[in-house]
Amino acid sequence: MTVKNAQAKASLASLIEEKLGFTMIKSRDFGARSASDNSYSAQGTMPISYSVRSDDSILKRALKRQQLNKIQRQHNIEQITAIALSVCPDVTSQGRPDPDWLEHFIVLAEDIANQNMQKLWAKILVGETVSPGTFSIKSLQTLKQMTQREASALQKCAALCGYLEKEDSYLILLGYYKKPSFFDLLRKGNKESINLGNAGLSFPNILTLMDINLLYRKEIESASLKQGQPIQFSFHSKKLTLTPKSNELVLSYYKLTQTGDELKKLVSSPINKKYKHLLEQALMEEFECQWS
Repeated sequence: MTVKNAQAKASLASLIEEKLGFTMIKSRDFGARSASDNSYSAQGTMPISYSVRSDDSILKRALKRQQLNKIQRQHNIEQITAIALSVCPDVTSQGRPDPDWLEHFIVLAEDIANQNMQKLWAKILVGETVSPGTFSIKSLQTLKQMTQREASALQKCAALCGYLEKEDSYLILLGYYKKPSFFDLLRKGNKESINLGNAGLSFPNILTLMDINLLYRKEIESASLKQGQPIQFSFHSKKLTLTPKSNELVLSYYKLTQTGDELKKLVSSPINKKYKHLLEQALMEEFECQWS
């Protein structure tokens, strides 16, 4: 056995002991063991060479595992609430969270053992305490089921999102096109698009966010913009004001769903520098771009 394999086996043994409350040992003569040892292969023919080191009955072992699970869940919820108290701002609350929402929160959050995820759940509890109705139960369920890959995609997405106040929603600007004039109906007009992959948000990332209902599946277009009429987006601590240089310009973008909007609030990311540069390059010909 290589050192790497030996380390993996030791790690696995440690995980098993942590979850079961008992160590597993290799049987010296597993051919003579009785069926009460509960050790069978997947085919049910050859006995498994490892068993639990304990004189307790399987019922007692099951009860101990249940106790360990309860202890872990209690520890998780205590950690999350402790983090929430430590980061809660000194502001006036707009009311108490709905009792049913709070019960759902406890049930879902008690299984969260990852420290980074615990911080997100703590933020949710703080946000709902300060402003009840900020996070829906659907958003909690989505967050609970998110994989590390999906969470990473959300993190990348957050660094590209701008907030449009008039729609009360986050979106990712993709570019624009200019509507063709009456005398040029065969041509769509000037068009500029941004390759989000160059800013770190790959197409598989986008599909992932669509699959878990954080992004709408189709590109969305704005109404035709008028020359000189500004439109403002908020990117974390920066604001971008776009002023069209001509009429009939249409912005295209991906829009976050309601669940996406709620979970985006948990990720406070400055604008992706590469995306900011690509955005300026794409829009500069037809828009005045002013950051503040």
